[in-house]
Amino acid sequence: MNLGKESETLEFKKTTGELKEAMISISSILNKHGVGTLYFGVKPNGDVVGQDVSESSLRDVSRFVYESIKPQIYPVIQEEILDDRHVIKVEFHGEDYPYSAAGRYYLRTADEDREVTPAELRQFFIANEYKEKWEKAKSQCLVKQVDKATIKTFCERAISAGRMVDGKYTVQTVLKKFGFVDGDHLTNAGNVLFGNSHPVILKAAVFATDEKLTFLDMQMYEDNILNLLGIAEKYIWKNINWRSEIVGMEREEIPEIPVAAVREILANSYAHAVYTGSTYHEICIHPSKVTIYSPGSFASTYSPEDYINKNLQSSIRNAAISKILYLNKSIEQFGSGFTRKIYRD
Repeated sequence: MNLGKESETLEFKKTTGELKEAMISISSILNKHGVGTLYFGVKPNGDVVGQDVSESSLRDVSRFVYESIKPQIYPVIQEEILDDRHVIKVEFHGEDYPYSAAGRYYLRTADEDREVTPAELRQFFIANEYKEKWEKAKSQCLVKQVDKATIKTFCERAISAGRMVDGKYTVQTVLKKFGFVDGDHLTNAGNVLFGNSHPVILKAAVFATDEKLTFLDMQMYEDNILNLLGIAEKYIWKNINWRSEIVGMEREEIPEIPVAAVREILANSYAHAVYTGSTYHEICIHPSKVTIYSPGSFASTYSPEDYINKNLQSSIRNAAISKILYLNKSIEQFGSGFTRKIYRD
């Protein structure tokens, strides 16, 4: 018998000889999802191999949970028989975050348990709370404070890209279709995407050196995300270097940074930003580099380098905003931005 693959809420251990490792998995699953299941007597690939189960082994599991997991949890620990093989099933849940295993903190990603610092864990919970609440919350802007031209352009681009079904879309149908209306008000996500009250600020500057000291130009723009993407792109193209190449009989202008890379990095800076802080989006153009700043910390307990070098599931901070940017073809594909946009000489 095979129980399938391990997941973010399901863990297999071959025997109770892996009790210490099991406690780590329980704590990491609790910190990520608050509920999970663990089996003893099952191989990591899901094959049920069974193990000796007695009152003593059940007590050992219970004792380890009591001694290792803090704050205290009260799991359901019971023997089960699967294909005539005895296993121990542990079902657990908890809401008193964060949970530690033997004094250390972990987070679950796919089927892995990653040790994190208390500071990283706090940041994870703050980001998670923001992610679940902010986008859907009611903004101070009324539905009538929407930029109709922006919505029209969005629909045209999404349909043209084949990412939205062709049809006649009104302002109201678009806003309701994507959940951007709360009574007479736009939601926060709807406002920053389509609002006409200048909900997002972008600072752009050109500097004389690679230090942020002497600037040659500085601008501040206030608009919604979809309009700012176009403004930001034009500002970068205007202020970076271009070279000319003859292709066939035509002369072609080529920017020093690939167009596709700039577009997706800009879009991701808005998709993953924190919009409740006091800082702004920034574009800084230096002689040897262009930096794009997105407000808020990195939206994952992994580092950017981990996403470049490993096959990891993406962490999406603003799901509703990301969806619109994907439909708009500003983002090509969820979760692959780092690996596809690393630019090397």
